[in-house]
Amino acid sequence: MSDRPCREAPVHEHLELPFFEQTQRDYAQKLNAFAATGVLQTVDHSDTDAACRALVKLLGEAGLLNAVTGNNGKSEIDSRIICLARETLAWHDGLADFAFAMQGLGTGAIGLAGTEELKQAVLPKVTSGEWIAAFALSEKEAGSDVGAMTCKAEQVGDDYSLNGEKTWISNGGIADVYTVFARTGEAAGTRGISAFVVYATDPGFSIAERIDVIAPHPLATIRFDNCRIPASRRLGAGGEGFKIAMRTLDIFRASVAAAALGFARRALDEALNHARKRQMFGAKLSDLQLTQAALGDMATELEAATLLTYRAAYRRDVQRLPTTQQAAMAKMAATESAQMIIDRALQMFGGRGVQSGAITEKLYREIRSLRIYEGATEVQKLIIARELLKSV
Repeated sequence: MSDRPCREAPVHEHLELPFFEQTQRDYAQKLNAFAATGVLQTVDHSDTDAACRALVKLLGEAGLLNAVTGNNGKSEIDSRIICLARETLAWHDGLADFAFAMQGLGTGAIGLAGTEELKQAVLPKVTSGEWIAAFALSEKEAGSDVGAMTCKAEQVGDDYSLNGEKTWISNGGIADVYTVFARTGEAAGTRGISAFVVYATDPGFSIAERIDVIAPHPLATIRFDNCRIPASRRLGAGGEGFKIAMRTLDIFRASVAAAALGFARRALDEALNHARKRQMFGAKLSDLQLTQAALGDMATELEAATLLTYRAAYRRDVQRLPTTQQAAMAKMAATESAQMIIDRALQMFGGRGVQSGAITEKLYREIRSLRIYEGATEVQKLIIARELLKSV
């Protein structure tokens, strides 16, 4: 996020909470040591695609991507480790967090439902950073409403022929492998969707459009025009695609909250550092009661979101309980709180806060999309309410 961070790494005081065991603490230490080398700051971000490729390679070479692929599909993904990793990477560099998370989201379904042959064909290359992965679910008229999907996959002998488009696909345009969800017609709505693995080199696959957003990330609309793939690349049984997609998202939804924590924690760190040094009205900014009140609000919101986030991950990893409601709460609380924390930090910096390239300006752009992707805040509220009503 900056060539001169205000300290080497975020302080994970919450690692001492009973949510964590030595396995998670060891991974956090390994990741902090990697980030402290400053290697993330050596990546040139002027070319987003090239930067993303470089970051994936660095993470793979450091052995950090095993966490998101479950050691090449041989073990279960640990949500607490994913959350700690995303929080740390987001503190340092939003694109590094993105690169890390997408390697997992793009292959999560393969680990859950792929054949051993398919796992071995894809996961080691993604884990090493040789390949980049993508998750292709959304369509122009089927974002939150997955049941409205129109992209189709028709079985033709031992193959499937895919036709249609997917949009807002992260890593679209640079990915080597895509997990694609398409309508196969076993039943109406979400019960007639299946999941497939598509390679960027498959005939009939193309990039229809690249999409630019306020926080630069590789995004695209991808197109399938009689794209033929072998039936062996279907994940799970026909019609199980929606279930596989939701299981994948359940693993990673709490980690979106963790990324928001990383952005928020960086904003609070920057605000504290600035307030202690900035002279105003004959005193330091930190001496002013309005500043102290803002910092108190920011810190409390951050801690509350932290507890919600790691509770959701602990519930999944250790208690083996459903986390749909808890992950939705964490995602909503963390992203909304982070937006407020970053906004207040930017306000403390005044005009410098909105200067292009300033840390607060970057954070302001980074956080906005987190309130939308993997389920907008409004959708999270509906999920929470639905889960509550089930228990009545």
